[in-house]
Amino acid sequence: MTARTIAIYGKGGIGKSFTTTNLSATFAMMNKRVLQLGCDPKHDSTTSLFGGIPLPTVTDVFAEKNALNQQVSISDIVFRRDIPDFPQPIYGIELGGPQVGRGCGGRGIISGFDVLEKLGIFKWELDIILMDFLGDVVCGGFATPLARSLSEEVILVTNNDRQSIFTANNICQANNYFRTIGGQSRLLGLIINRDDGSGIAEKYAEAAGITVLMKVPYSADARNKDDSFDFAVRLPELWEKFQILARDILENRITPCEAVGLDFMGFVRIFGEVSNDAPLAATADELFGRKETFSNPKINSALDSDNLKMQQCIEKLGAEEKEVYQMAEQEKRAVSEIAELTHREESAVRELLASARTQLKRLFFEI
Repeated sequence: MTARTIAIYGKGGIGKSFTTTNLSATFAMMNKRVLQLGCDPKHDSTTSLFGGIPLPTVTDVFAEKNALNQQVSISDIVFRRDIPDFPQPIYGIELGGPQVGRGCGGRGIISGFDVLEKLGIFKWELDIILMDFLGDVVCGGFATPLARSLSEEVILVTNNDRQSIFTANNICQANNYFRTIGGQSRLLGLIINRDDGSGIAEKYAEAAGITVLMKVPYSADARNKDDSFDFAVRLPELWEKFQILARDILENRITPCEAVGLDFMGFVRIFGEVSNDAPLAATADELFGRKETFSNPKINSALDSDNLKMQQCIEKLGAEEKEVYQMAEQEKRAVSEIAELTHREESAVRELLASARTQLKRLFFEI
C-alpha cells in the first residue's frame, strides 16, 4: 500500500500546525493510518498530536547517532500515540532543525528527508502522510517535497491578512515552477483559517484560480482545545468541516488547481490601487549629509498650479480689495502701514482684507 502524501504549507503562526494536526486526527477517527511529519525548525507540529509531549527530532537524533558512528533506526525517530476513542493510532515524526543562528533550517529539511527515505518512509503501511511545512522561508530546503515530488498534493493555509496570503502565493508560484521542470505535486486548494468574514483570501483565491477547500471561523473553544493539547475536531462544528474535507480528499472529489499564482503587482492590487510610478531615487549627497536642495516634482507641480490659480482669483477682486490684499499678503505690510499709505482708517483696511479673503476663498474653489 502506497501512502497518499500531502504537503500543507502556510506562514508561521496562522494555524498551519493546528490545521494539520486536526486533519490527522480526522483521518485517524475515520479509521485511516496516518503519519504527521513536522517540517518546521520550531518542531511544534506534533506537540498537540502527542498531548503536549515534544518528540525527539530527526536532526538531533541523527547528530547523536552520527557522533557514535551508529545508524538511525525507525524506532529512534517515529513515535505512535494510542488515543482511547480513536480506532487507529496516530504516528508522528519531527524533522526539527538547528538552534537559532547555528545552521540552515532548509538544509536540515533536506538531510531529514534523506534519512527518512533510507528508512523506507514511502513504503510503510500507511494511508496518509501529512507534511506540515513552514511557508515563510523560500529557500530550496523547504521546497523539498515540491522539488522532488515527495508530496502528491499541496494544500495552502492562510488567514485574511496580506502576509499570509503572500506566503500562499509564493508557494503556489514555486509549485508551478517545479511542475514546468517535471514536478508532479498538484495544488488541491486553500484553507482559510480563523476566517473573519472579510473575504480577502477568497478574493485572492478567485484572482489566482485557487479553490477554497474550507473556511474555519475563529473559535475560542477551538483555541482552548489546542492550547490544552487536545483536538479541536472534538467540537461538532469543526468535526463536520474537517470530516467533509478529509472525505473529499480520500474519495478524490477535489479537482487540482491549475493556478500559477499572481505576479507581485497583480498580488498587491488585490488590496487596493497601486501607483505605476517609479520610486524616487536617493542621492549620494543626501546620504553623506552634503547640502542639497530637495524637491518633489509632483508637489512642486501642484504648488505651481495652485499659485497660478490664486493669482487668477486675485485679478478678479475689486480695485480696493486687490490693492489692500496685495500689500498685506505679497508685500507683507502691516495693517497700520497700509492705512497710512492708502490714507484709510485701520478699521477700513481690516474690512477690505476680510472681504478680499472671503471672495478669494469662494473664487478659488469655483475655478
